[in-house]
Amino acid sequence: MPDRRPKANQRAKKPRRVVDSLTVSVLKATLESTADGILVVDLDGKIVSHNRRFEEIWKLPATFIAANNDAAGRRRLIQHVQDQLINPQLFVDGIQERYAEPESDSFDMLTFKDGRILERYSIPLRLNGRSVGRVWSFRDVTARRRAECVQEAVYRISHTAHTADNLQELLRAIHEIVGELMPAKNFYVSLYDAEKDRLEFPYFVDEYDTARDIPPRKLRKGLTEYVLRTGQPLLATPEVYERLVAAGEAELIGAPSIDWLGVPLKVKDRTIGVVVTQTYSQGVRYGESERDILTFVSSQMAMAIERKRVEDAWREQSELLQRIVDNIPVMLVFLDDQGRLQWGNREWTRTLGYEIAEARERDIFAELYPDPAERQRLRDSIGAPVGQWTDFRTRTRRGAVLDTIWANAPLAGGAWLAIGMDVSDRRRAEERYRSFIAQSSEGVSRLEIDPPVPITLSEEEQIDRLYAGARIAECNDAMARMYGYGEARELVGTRLADLHNVTDPANREQIRAFLRAGYRVSDSETREHDREGRVRVFLNNVGFIEDGHLVRVWGTQRDVTDQRQLEEQFRQSQKMEAVGQLAGGIAHDFNNLLTAILGNTQLLLRDLPPGDANRGDVEEIRKASERAASLTRQLLAYSRRQMLQPEVLDLNVVVAEMDKMLRRLIGEHIALVTVLAPDLGHVRADPNQIEQVIVNLVVNARDAMPDGGKLTIETANVDLDDAFAQTHLGSVPGPYAMVAVTDTGVGMDASVRAHVFEPFFTTKEVGRGTGLGLATVYGIVKQSGGYVSVYSEVGRGSSFKIYLPRIEKPADAPASPQRGRPARGTETLLVVEDEPAVLSLSRRALEAQGYVVLGASDAAAALRVVERHGGTIHMLVTDVVMPGLSGPELADKLAAQRPGIRVLYMSGYPGDAVVQHGGLPPGSAFLQKPFSADTLARKVRDVLDA
Repeated sequence: MPDRRPKANQRAKKPRRVVDSLTVSVLKATLESTADGILVVDLDGKIVSHNRRFEEIWKLPATFIAANNDAAGRRRLIQHVQDQLINPQLFVDGIQERYAEPESDSFDMLTFKDGRILERYSIPLRLNGRSVGRVWSFRDVTARRRAECVQEAVYRISHTAHTADNLQELLRAIHEIVGELMPAKNFYVSLYDAEKDRLEFPYFVDEYDTARDIPPRKLRKGLTEYVLRTGQPLLATPEVYERLVAAGEAELIGAPSIDWLGVPLKVKDRTIGVVVTQTYSQGVRYGESERDILTFVSSQMAMAIERKRVEDAWREQSELLQRIVDNIPVMLVFLDDQGRLQWGNREWTRTLGYEIAEARERDIFAELYPDPAERQRLRDSIGAPVGQWTDFRTRTRRGAVLDTIWANAPLAGGAWLAIGMDVSDRRRAEERYRSFIAQSSEGVSRLEIDPPVPITLSEEEQIDRLYAGARIAECNDAMARMYGYGEARELVGTRLADLHNVTDPANREQIRAFLRAGYRVSDSETREHDREGRVRVFLNNVGFIEDGHLVRVWGTQRDVTDQRQLEEQFRQSQKMEAVGQLAGGIAHDFNNLLTAILGNTQLLLRDLPPGDANRGDVEEIRKASERAASLTRQLLAYSRRQMLQPEVLDLNVVVAEMDKMLRRLIGEHIALVTVLAPDLGHVRADPNQIEQVIVNLVVNARDAMPDGGKLTIETANVDLDDAFAQTHLGSVPGPYAMVAVTDTGVGMDASVRAHVFEPFFTTKEVGRGTGLGLATVYGIVKQSGGYVSVYSEVGRGSSFKIYLPRIEKPADAPASPQRGRPARGTETLLVVEDEPAVLSLSRRALEAQGYVVLGASDAAAALRVVERHGGTIHMLVTDVVMPGLSGPELADKLAAQRPGIRVLYMSGYPGDAVVQHGGLPPGSAFLQKPFSADTLARKVRDVLDA
């Protein structure tokens, strides 16, 4: 038989076990080399096989795989997987669905909490045609999906840039888009303003810095500025941040974060800002992928932001221009190259009454300018030089004729922009102004200087040439009357040198001041003369120069001759006032002496029997002392410082008697009007005080009207009710006689009105007021039981109203009590007087009446006397003004120690000085020096018996 042994080059056939083993090895190698995670399970869910990539994807410890044989191990394994997923239920549902349908395939997506994305595939595992388990495949598509999302984000940003209404809306959308790509809960955009060299924050969202409106700030050393400066992305982890701080490159601004990621926003080679996202949680960290994502989209963000900023700026500018065009009080009209009206703004429609649409369809110029000559003049004006205005009389749709002025500006294509204004009000104002100038009480003039005076000349040469060449070219009648002429035309043409006292040094000095002040002068006085040669004093306001020469001088002039005379009289009255003050002081000292003389002579006469030879001499001393006392009363009356007493007054009479004096006080530039109620009730008040109130109010009104005005003094009967009293603190319901002083001056705002009655409060410049005038008014009115109110508006004037209690009819004067010898007493009196003679007299006079008298020369001595005296002291008789404590201060101290003690004040000072320096309480018992022994005794008895 032939040899059937295999050929030498034939491969020997391997056993089946060897083949299966090789197949398994190949399959395992293939399983381990694939990039997908592979998991094979049986029908019970027990893991049959898996590769290493599966463990890596799911971060599975080996112990979890080994413990898969029981149900508890499988649950632990599934829980481990679920903990990593954003939607763990989706994962479980997918497994359950596949086991419910063992023959089905499946595909879905799984998203991890750390940002990874897996594609999950599942197919049944079949052997011999039947299902024995399931194969699961997991593919990491994070990078691919992220690239797709980033690409989509770029498209969405570009699209949003076209659709967003404004920059804020765009940045909000960008934040949302970036948040879909990476954690961006804390996100802001900072833009650099190169013109102002500062950072602005149009969009800012942060879980710690919750303020949404972050104000712009100057550049500092923050991380934002670092990125702006370097132009490079920065991922500032805590380690990176510490290195930057150590190098002096950065400092903390705002809340400290864990990871800070900033990317420059660049348009071409220009960095316009920085986009930033940051984290505050260890569970959310940034890496290179987040930096790359933000960097990739930043260029599209920058272009979108820049585009939107330009659009916003353009829109704002367009809206601003539209608002200007719509609201500017100037008519704007667009005319085509044929001169036809094409467009007009709101002011054109408002002024002339035509809508643009209807104006295009009509022969509008024929309606606006019915006069053919005027219409032709209008057409001829089109094309006039830019800036040249032409006057027209324009008829509106309502038939009114307006004074208008028009100018033109050329546009492209032969069109024109016509610019017009309604100057009717201006024309009327000019007419009113001319009428005002003509009727003004102030002189208004224009001097023409021929030849013009070069301002480069010396001062003396300019003055000489001004006098030589200046003539009055124009003036009003008031100016002419100041110089004694009847009308302006009589003064026109007169040389300045014929009016000025050229040789008066004061006048030349006034012109020097005019030259040195830039050819303007305000409230400068000149001494001139009228046509009769009488000296006049004028207050001047003048100006100005043209082209380096003094060509003409406009000015106003006020005749202040009478005012200066009044001021001289006022200065004289001030001197008299000073003399009056001196007289008051002398009267005080003299009264102390007279008190001692009168008192002692009376005591002496009381001791001398009738018929005594010395009695006549003592009587002469008494008479001389009484004449001296009368003299002090005259001195006090002269100085207006005598003790003031209330009387029944008719306020109409008071105002009428003051009329002449008040008119002189306010001057001719203020009109004084009195409106007196014929049935005005009477009041009880001190006439001198009421006069002072009216004078103070009138002076205050005069000062509020430096340029003149109207001053009204009005009286009326007024009944104040409870409602008035509730809204006017300090007033009391009841019948009043009212005096109102109203001016048309500058008025006061609320802040000034709140302090107007406070002492030393004044709005006048230093040296013009003491701040006591209105405070005095308030004090007098309140002491008289009345109420004062003020109403004022800035620019409208002020009205002060004085309300004094009204009495039904004048009370009869009380009958003078019969005066005999004063009644005696046994009370204990403390007499305090710093003048030894007066103290001695007072002690002797009162002891003679039976009183127990304790004496002291000042307050300190009086307090020591009281401390030593253990018994009752019924009355304190004290001088008001003393060294150390005053009389009222001593009385206050004793009242605390000896409640119920009566007090009698005495003083040689006049009444207002007692109130001012002594501070007497209202209603205090007071005895004016000099007084006799009997007068002192009677007053003491009256006070004790009161």
